[in-house]
Amino acid sequence: MLAWILHRITGLGMIVFVSLHVISSFFTQEMGSDWAIAINTVYESIYFQFFIVFCVLYHGINGIRIIILDLWPRMLQYQKEMTWLQWLVFVPIYGLTIFIMIQKLITGG
Repeated sequence: MLAWILHRITGLGMIVFVSLHVISSFFTQEMGSDWAIAINTVYESIYFQFFIVFCVLYHGINGIRIIILDLWPRMLQYQKEMTWLQWLVFVPIYGLTIFIMIQKLITGG
């Protein structure tokens, strides 16, 4: 159940990011408004970037797990193991990505 909820939340998170990005880009380009700059500030913050990276990675890896289970129904009996494997793949990739993001933030690169 947690995987189902997280899949929906991460999908909505990506939709929110893309929507904010498109709206902000439009208003910045067309009007140069302060409102658009404020939206840019929000989605360029490091915390929002951590959230978006989480959303993209989790949604993608969970989607691959769902595709595998749909294509090979015999694998449904190993759903718990597939979920653990998903986390085993997700955690190191997410951790490494966050480490690199923090390293670039500290060094200014």
